[in-house]
Amino acid sequence: MLTLKNVSKTFNPGTITEKVALKNINLHLNLGDFVTVIGGNGAGKSTLLNLIAGVYNTDSGFISIDGENVTGQKEYIRAKYVGRVFQDPMFGTAANMMIEENLAIAMRRGKKRTLNWGITHKEREIYRKKLAKLDLGLEDRLSSKVGLLSGGQRQALTLLMATLQQPKLLLLDEHTAALDPKTGKKVLDLTEQIVRENNLTAFMVTHNMKDALRLGNRLIMMHEGNVIFEVSGEEKKKLQVSDLLEKFNIASHGEMANDRLILG
Repeated sequence: MLTLKNVSKTFNPGTITEKVALKNINLHLNLGDFVTVIGGNGAGKSTLLNLIAGVYNTDSGFISIDGENVTGQKEYIRAKYVGRVFQDPMFGTAANMMIEENLAIAMRRGKKRTLNWGITHKEREIYRKKLAKLDLGLEDRLSSKVGLLSGGQRQALTLLMATLQQPKLLLLDEHTAALDPKTGKKVLDLTEQIVRENNLTAFMVTHNMKDALRLGNRLIMMHEGNVIFEVSGEEKKKLQVSDLLEKFNIASHGEMANDRLILG
């Protein structure tokens, strides 16, 4: 479902602020894979996600989604393949529009627009059923402005919008980092449920090692633009946070002191 071959990215090349973000990344995700990505600040996690989404262009290498070469495609073109939930709950929704209007926009992603009625009665009932599964009471607030929702409600709505059309690939960029622990757990539980029920292929960047171990069937660890450790299946299930800390310390040649708090 996702393939990256020898993907590299350097920001501001040839200047005093040059930053090598990614170095010859090779990665392959099968249909239904749920990959969690961890690493310290500057490891390249978000850059990798943004390259997949089309926010940045690669300096070299190849990216394909569901067998189609998207390496040179703009972000808005790739949007028909990709659903995305951002770290900031304010992103991903239109605050001055109603809940049902936001969902209607998401429902029409990648489709041609017409002059028919924007939201039919049948469509509205679909939204109610989808929102009811979130268990946040939003199914009775279809006409409420999104800007009036709490951060957790808004992030849950963004997650629903990102998966409404069952994208080829779901990108989750530390999407619970700005939420309080209780709300963050709720959104993570919803994420796991939606991914599992729809057999989605997901790629989740996180700083929380417990979440990285609990969720998904694969885990990759990044450091200084490289994938330094990868684990999946039964081996991943057996890992503890202490094991990851040790792996990181070995792979990063003793730089644990700089990243222990970030990774923890």
